[in-house]
Amino acid sequence: MDGLNKEDAINAMLEWLEARGLGKKKINYKLREWIFARQRYWGEPIPVIHYEDGTVGVLDDEDLPLILPELDDYGPSKTGAPLDKAQDWVNVEYHGKKGKRETSTMPGSAGSSWYFLRYIDPHNDKEFADYKLLEHWMPVDLYVGGPEHAVGHLLYSRMWNNYLYDKGLVPCAEPFQKLVHQGYILGANGIKMGKRFPEYVVNPSDIVDRYGADTMRLYEMFMGPLEADKPWSTQGIEGAHRWLERVYRLMNDPEKLCEENDGKLDYVYNFTVKKVSEDIENLRLNTAISQMMIFINECYKEGKVYKPYAIDFVQMLSVYAPHLGCELYEILTGKDDLAYRPWPVCDESKLVVEEKEIAVQVNGKVRAKFTIAADASDDEIYETALAQENVRKYTDGNQIKKHFVIRGRVVNIVI
Repeated sequence: MDGLNKEDAINAMLEWLEARGLGKKKINYKLREWIFARQRYWGEPIPVIHYEDGTVGVLDDEDLPLILPELDDYGPSKTGAPLDKAQDWVNVEYHGKKGKRETSTMPGSAGSSWYFLRYIDPHNDKEFADYKLLEHWMPVDLYVGGPEHAVGHLLYSRMWNNYLYDKGLVPCAEPFQKLVHQGYILGANGIKMGKRFPEYVVNPSDIVDRYGADTMRLYEMFMGPLEADKPWSTQGIEGAHRWLERVYRLMNDPEKLCEENDGKLDYVYNFTVKKVSEDIENLRLNTAISQMMIFINECYKEGKVYKPYAIDFVQMLSVYAPHLGCELYEILTGKDDLAYRPWPVCDESKLVVEEKEIAVQVNGKVRAKFTIAADASDDEIYETALAQENVRKYTDGNQIKKHFVIRGRVVNIVI
């Protein structure tokens, strides 16, 4: 083995042992060390008593739950644990024996390993959750969490749930049906926010104070795909704020809201309903916001919006900007039942576009526009483009070096 690096030496040793029948290669998995106690006040108190005779006992079921005592000061005591300050709580006589309560509390991983079960039946004082309710709600359909939770929380919540399943106390072995890790919001320098670069740390409270919570929510969802790491941008947050102001102005202008539908926004409205609905289901939150921006642009271009379309739009916006969405809904309808309103439905028949307007560019400049059937082939679109009178002025007598067609939008010709 002399002269080999570590990896090569290990492999050589394994081969040597296997060749002589003295051992075999095996992969061992080790769970991360989990210290189930900490010297902090906040945490579940451990229902254990250390008796004066050196024995250790636990509280009877009827004496549970053990409640933390109130303290004037939650900081560490001279011995370390804050609970040592509550001597009346610490020193007990239980079943005729004197002793001291355990003053460490459980770590965050304890409560986070089963909280999703307790949420289902939080007021039950007979058991941690009713089995029929667990059957109805479990497993969790979608869990969105960061990769830093993978060991300290997700791994142990699966262990606890599997244990409870083996005991027949929960109806499913796996607690989470689908898991999505959201990416980090990085500093403007593209590095994870932290102590190394405090000047790039963004304080959410400062953003909310300046722009409002809705702007922050909207911008974070608009920054990019949910799973991707995304650097913070001051210009981006300002752009999100300006767009929300633009929405507010439109929805508050009676002259831009009409009771009659002229049909000009039918396509973009129904396409927006379809795309936003699908994107929410697939967690493509940034592209849903992009489509809502397109809809607002079209509204301004037309100079008005059919009021029912405006109401439906506000409902979709409320998923991302709930405060503004609820306020605009009340302004438009005089009601406060937005949360219970049925979700907008796309009319697929309005998505059939029989004709498309095509622009024709010659050497990068638009020289003509024409309309053609939406299902026309690339060849038909190109031939129609060449037939345009203003295009022929530039192509006749010149060599066409290349061309390409972007369906439904533009024909590019290079002479």
